[in-house]
Amino acid sequence: MKFTCSQQALSKALLTVSKAVTSKTTIPILKGILLKATANGELVLSASDFDISVEKKITDVNVTTEGSVVVLSKLFTDIIRKLPNEDIFIEQIEDNSLIIKTSKSEFTILGLSPEEFPQIGEVEEEDKLVFEKDFFREMIRKSSFSASIDESKGVIVGVLIEIEENNTNMIALDGFRMAVVREEIKSEKQNKIIIPAKILNEINKILSETEETNDITLILSAKKAMLLFENVKIVIRLLEGEFIKYKDILPSENKCKVKVSKVLLHEAMDRASLLSREGKNNLIRFTINDELLTITSRSEEGNVKEEIPISKEGNDIEIGFNSKYILDVLKVLDDEEIVIELVSSVKPCIIKPVEGNGYEYLVLPVRIS
Repeated sequence: MKFTCSQQALSKALLTVSKAVTSKTTIPILKGILLKATANGELVLSASDFDISVEKKITDVNVTTEGSVVVLSKLFTDIIRKLPNEDIFIEQIEDNSLIIKTSKSEFTILGLSPEEFPQIGEVEEEDKLVFEKDFFREMIRKSSFSASIDESKGVIVGVLIEIEENNTNMIALDGFRMAVVREEIKSEKQNKIIIPAKILNEINKILSETEETNDITLILSAKKAMLLFENVKIVIRLLEGEFIKYKDILPSENKCKVKVSKVLLHEAMDRASLLSREGKNNLIRFTINDELLTITSRSEEGNVKEEIPISKEGNDIEIGFNSKYILDVLKVLDDEEIVIELVSSVKPCIIKPVEGNGYEYLVLPVRIS
């Protein structure tokens, strides 16, 4: 294998595929990235940890001799990143070693045989969806933070992607809160898949680094999904199991409906959470009375009181929350005003934008004395 390509293009491609490299493995080949130079002038980089596989093609490459080798991801990426912004010459020599050269630098590093590297392969298409990149990223951002981080909790470490006739929804929950995002994306078939939230977050990082992409194609099969965009292919192993019937959890009524400035609530919550250590559950208390929301919290170090003007329909109410769960949703909502719908001090509440049903966030209260 012998080729020349630009340092910038190679460094950017390595940043993309390295999202699939795992350090938590005893299998050396999974710490590597497969480089494959082809006769038609392409360099294909691949990485896999079996749960996610990423492949990225660089098309503007001068390939003298085709071939393939696996390089250790961290070392190779660090070398390429620190080289000057010029063409890099790379040649495979005996025992899978590589020479990496620029005008003033030369490295020789050990590689691994590509024979044991996992095949990324294709996904047999059972269904296909096309998302606009920004919509897809927003759906991930507004849902994945609500998934459980406890690996023993089964499928709720994942995000449910629910494909209906006129909507595609993303749902994530952890037993204390739940986020539901809905987008008007039509599909000929109804389908449901569950993707690990940590993998969706890695995909979101990859998408944030791509500038040209507008549309993303999602191809679905029974056990795998594949994303295609801008010379990138990502294959994901889906989680198997039955997701919780989330529609049954959403309240069908409210006894108190509050409209409040998101910025004012976020700032007040940020301050109140500094002292919300009582009982180690980050407790803050909402007291809704007439046109005022009073937020209080206390700890051994002191106490705090914040007051925010609101518009209210329905009953006055006093309710406790884990401040983290409220702050998390306020970070992802972009609306100037939001609505909080409550039933009682012991039943879940809903936080959502003022208009439409594109987003709902359910959070369980904390019992207060």
